[in-house]
Amino acid sequence: MVNKQKIINDPIYGFITIPGDLVFDIIEHRYFQRLRRIKQLGLTSYVYPGALHTRFHHALGAMHLMLTCIDTLKSKGTEITPEEAEGAIIAILLHDIGHGPFSHALESVIVKDVHHEEISLHFMNKLNEYFNGRLSLAIQIFQNKYHKSFLHQMVSSQLDMDRLDYLKRDSFFTGVSEGIINSDRIISMLRVHNDTLSVEAKGIYSIEKFIIARRLMYWQVYLHKTVLCAEHMLVNILRRAKYLVQKGVELPATPPFAFFLKNEITKHQFFNDVSVAEIFSRLDDYDIFTAIKMWQWHDDKVLNILCNNMVDRKLWHIEIGNKAFDESKMSAIKKRVQEQLNLTAEEASYFVISDSVSNNAYKPGDDKINLLYRDGSMIDIADAADQLNISVLSNTVEKFFMCYPKECVLKD
Repeated sequence: MVNKQKIINDPIYGFITIPGDLVFDIIEHRYFQRLRRIKQLGLTSYVYPGALHTRFHHALGAMHLMLTCIDTLKSKGTEITPEEAEGAIIAILLHDIGHGPFSHALESVIVKDVHHEEISLHFMNKLNEYFNGRLSLAIQIFQNKYHKSFLHQMVSSQLDMDRLDYLKRDSFFTGVSEGIINSDRIISMLRVHNDTLSVEAKGIYSIEKFIIARRLMYWQVYLHKTVLCAEHMLVNILRRAKYLVQKGVELPATPPFAFFLKNEITKHQFFNDVSVAEIFSRLDDYDIFTAIKMWQWHDDKVLNILCNNMVDRKLWHIEIGNKAFDESKMSAIKKRVQEQLNLTAEEASYFVISDSVSNNAYKPGDDKINLLYRDGSMIDIADAADQLNISVLSNTVEKFFMCYPKECVLKD
């Protein structure tokens, strides 16, 4: 008989216990094991060399926090049955199972207009069939269709176990100390009031710190300008590869990756053709980067240069500002790229990237972080914070950027 009472040694929390046979069997399934081969932060290791942790790490960490949160809420009188606890644990464990290679970087490239959460739900339904309906409650909680809404809030909200883990984990592996949060303190302050997950008022400063940490991590890590440049270079490699394959050019690739290069998959096809999702479930970071290494020697000049730049970390020059870049400057740069690299106008378009990113640390509204006071009243953190103006952090900040090869920088 297989021993399913396992303990995992995690660098963030120490020992993590796998709570039960069903959870063990889900972790052992190949859908979940695939997460070992998908980096949590895409190409962020090009800036922070330690950022090599995976979605597998993160899912187990979020599961551990869910266990802690459930125990905390039960100790404060919240009724959570063993079946509900198992459902919430499975829901958070599988919340990222639909991520594709390099996490968010290629989300709209491999399969267009399909969010990873939709794919996660699809795989959860497939696993539910495999496990004879034992994931039904977890799926209801994941979709917020269960009558206890606070269980869904623990899985997906502005103060969920997902965010508490990824901030702490990403801060640890990148070494960016500004992202450090006290997840134990925050969880110890959680309560359920009127079926709503809330924070005891005395935990206000821990929540302020959490929101500030999230904002800083976005600008310093998730939306770091060099990471943005690397990820857009990766996107353009796939754009070029798809273009060539659909023109009839042979490109070496693993079978799952070759399938998505050759076919433009619609949302309808993905969820209605059983084989498509199964092929996607075989795709990970290794498929993509193995192909990029092979394409370094391809005859197509654009693909050749792009892949060599990516493998050797020859990242491009990037400019960032608060407003869109002038069209005349963009045109001058494109012309210089054409001349310097001896490319056509169409080929040069792969080497000049212009886009924007936005960030807001907190979004007031229906999904808000509520502070619970002794008289039973609940106040949005944005209205209650007395040390920091959290409402200011709810404003969306947009930044524009442009990147292109360093040898094509225009001299003033």
